[in-house]
Amino acid sequence: MSLLGTHRTARTPLDRAPVGGKLGALALLGAAVVATRGVPWSLGLLAVVVAAAVLAALPPRATLRGLLPVLVTAVLAGAYQAWARGPGPAVEVVADLLTLVLAAAVVTATTPADRLLDALARAARPLRHLGVSPDLLALAVALVLRTVPEIARTVHEVRDAARARGLERDPRVWLTPAVLRVVGRARDLGEALAARGVVD
Repeated sequence: MSLLGTHRTARTPLDRAPVGGKLGALALLGAAVVATRGVPWSLGLLAVVVAAAVLAALPPRATLRGLLPVLVTAVLAGAYQAWARGPGPAVEVVADLLTLVLAAAVVTATTPADRLLDALARAARPLRHLGVSPDLLALAVALVLRTVPEIARTVHEVRDAARARGLERDPRVWLTPAVLRVVGRARDLGEALAARGVVD
């Protein structure tokens, strides 16, 4: 259903790598994607991430299925860039988006959530001086990682229900209930956190 937030048990070099190293590499990769220009650079960075996914033993079929929504978005964005700026920028947009999403998937797939969140909380400790709580920041990341698969699952369920009624071609039939369910769950989650004194 989603690439993010899905850890699986495996014995690969990336699973054994330090969490801080993987997060640092992810940050450097993001900086490289932003700083570099040109199709060769974009395709090269994408090739590096694909090699990392192979090294991490991500299942090819499930990974491709999880990338499908991102790929559709990237193709639409690339089509606009091809019309507005030409084929080169279009290839860059598609490759850069796939690079970032697949790299994040590799990190979450090879790192247990508790270790990932502990590392983020430690890294965010200097932000205390700015009034940011490292624990709340880690909690926010955990909620995002948990919410992404839940949203994908909700949309899938609603679209299946619309397809069973022969109405899947009308976005309003499945998009409206999906949005209402997602917003309802977010409200319930917020109320539960407030009841426990986690947030105001």
